[in-house]
Formats: sequence, structure tokens, C-alpha cells
Amino acid sequence: MDRDAVKSAKRAFEILELFDRERRPLALKDILEGLGYPASSGSALLKSLVALGYLDYDRDRRTYFPTMRIAALGAWVPDALFGDGALLGIMERLRAATGETVILATQSDLHAQYVHLLHSSEPLQFSVPPGARRPLAASGLGWCLLSAKSDEEIERLRRRINAEPDAGPPLSREALMSRVNEVRARGYAISKHTVSVGAGVIGAPLPPGAFGRVFAVGVAGPVARLEAKEDLILKELKAGVARLKQTQLERKGLYA
Repeated sequence: MDRDAVKSAKRAFEILELFDRERRPLALKDILEGLGYPASSGSALLKSLVALGYLDYDRDRRTYFPTMRIAALGAWVPDALFGDGALLGIMERLRAATGETVILATQSDLHAQYVHLLHSSEPLQFSVPPGARRPLAASGLGWCLLSAKSDEEIERLRRRINAEPDAGPPLSREALMSRVNEVRARGYAISKHTVSVGAGVIGAPLPPGAFGRVFAVGVAGPVARLEAKEDLILKELKAGVARLKQTQLERKGLYA
């Protein structure tokens, strides 16, 4: 694999993600300092993105800004993944009822990746951006995603995780399956201090979505707040999963 090509691709997406965070025109200096890029390669990459039509360059102000081509690229994804909006509506209800951050996650190789977030109305101690990843076998939403797989698939993933260079202490089959079977039996997972000390997630697996994609939804926040609201969160989570299942059944009935 061409390492220079991989580095360029990675940096191109990092530039676009920087604009997503800043949401304003950025000068060359802002981008180089924000991402720690050397001036020569950073400038060349920005010129390439302008030539390809992904960034505009304002010569008077000497700033860059994404074009509508960026917006158009992903405009179809929410409809393809979430259909008629039932899932996003369930997430909105969860946030309104609990006042906490609501996360939608799916599997990305050996990780659970946060693909959509609705942030808490409560004061934030822990903030994660869309696209953040958590260990598939060592996080609450990861256990939820694994619960939808066969034991054989889970074992293959466990072996791959243990083979990673930075895997840490080996993960035993017994320990992982204990977590997964707990989710299968209860229908939800509770993780506390698992990834970040003081933070937790109460989550549940969702029925398969479009293209067979499997998602998990969770309510995240400081452990103390989650413990105080645990009964409410579980009630709303179970109701949300039930509504989504019913919506999917009704949709299948329309097209049967």
C-alpha cells in the first residue's frame, strides 16, 4: 500500500473534519496550526482540494471554505440508513425524556463508531464528536453490537482484537461472552468507567436496519447522573426499540 497516498487521504478528511468543528472560513495558518501539518505539504493539499472543487479559496481574505459539493456528497446517507426518520425520532425522544446525550453506533472493523449524536441539555463533562470510535469488545455499545452476531463471528473478532499490536492483555472468550450473553438476556448493556473514568453508557441493540446494518443506541453521561436516571433511561430505551420494531413491521406490511 502506498503510505504517501494513505497519508494524503487521511489529511484530506482531517481538513474537512476541522471545518466541521470550526464552521467558519479558515486561513492557511489556522489549518496548519490546527492540524499540525508542515507548510509545504499542507498548502499543496489545500490547493488540490480547491482544484477538485471541494474547497473554495477567497483570494481577498486568503481563506478556505467547503463548497456545496461536500454537502451533496453525503446528502443521501441519512435516508439510506435511517429510512423515514423513525430512528432519529426515537433518539430525539430519548434525549428529551432523559436530558442526556444520545448516541447511535455501528460497527467499524474492530470498533463501535459513533455515527450520530444528540448532545445533552445537561452540563457536559465528557464530549465526543461524531465519528469517535470505542473498542468493540470493551465498551457498552460494542457489546450491544456484538450481541447480534453469532458466537462464531464473535470468536473470530476476539482473535483479531487480541492479534492487534496495541491490544494489551489478551481478552478471554469467557469474559467477552459473559458480557455479550448478558446483553442478549437483558436486552441492554450498562457500562460504567469502561472507556473514561466517571462516564458511562446505557445502551441497547436495535433491529437490523437498511442493507443489513446493525446499530445500537445509548444514553451517555456522567455515571452519577445515569445511576440516578437508570429506571427512566431503561424504560425509554425499551419503548424506543419496541416502536422501531413496530415501525419496521408496518413498513414490511405495506410492501408485502
